[in-house]
Amino acid sequence: MKKYDVGFAVAGSIMSILFFMIVNYVTSTEYLWFIYPSLALLLWPIGLYCAKQEKHKLFSILCSGLIILFLISENMIHSPVHPWSLYAIFPILWWPILIILGKRAKTMSIAWVGSISIILYYLILNILISPGYPWAIYPAFVVLWWPLSLYHALKKTFFTFSVHASLLIILFFITVNAVSSPNTIWAVYPIFCVLWWPLSMYYFVYKKRRVN
Repeated sequence: MKKYDVGFAVAGSIMSILFFMIVNYVTSTEYLWFIYPSLALLLWPIGLYCAKQEKHKLFSILCSGLIILFLISENMIHSPVHPWSLYAIFPILWWPILIILGKRAKTMSIAWVGSISIILYYLILNILISPGYPWAIYPAFVVLWWPLSLYHALKKTFFTFSVHASLLIILFFITVNAVSSPNTIWAVYPIFCVLWWPLSMYYFVYKKRRVN
């Protein structure tokens, strides 16, 4: 029976998609809701085949392609005025890129290339599509954790990581405060909490090891 699993999944997904298409056409033609279950149904045979054949790279390529096509179609159908699908496309592309790179994905060079390219991508989108507010600082803050965490994990410098990470968080809150509400200085509250991270690491871990 196992050799028919993929064929059964293909036949089952096609039949189910056709069924949802017919029901969608008969009951509510003004709203194309069948594309939502269709995406999940298409991932069923793809995932089963790639898992059986151990083709993880192919799975990442096909799934990322399907998700991107789904987002683009959703964008064009429901809100063609604003190309919001662009916000998700580039990060999704990094899934197959990292899988294809394999062990090289764990290197600092890839971490820096990936983080800088993502930051530049969102910065361009921020300038061209929605220049009203510098929202690119939020994905930039998130993606900078990639090289920062990887560097200190490779070096095993956990106390230094707490210092550098705290500085990154503090800089982020100061920037958001200055951009969003410069008349109200609220960043001092989260900054005070963040400072306890390196302080606790120093007194209860780093200093204790030096004494022992």
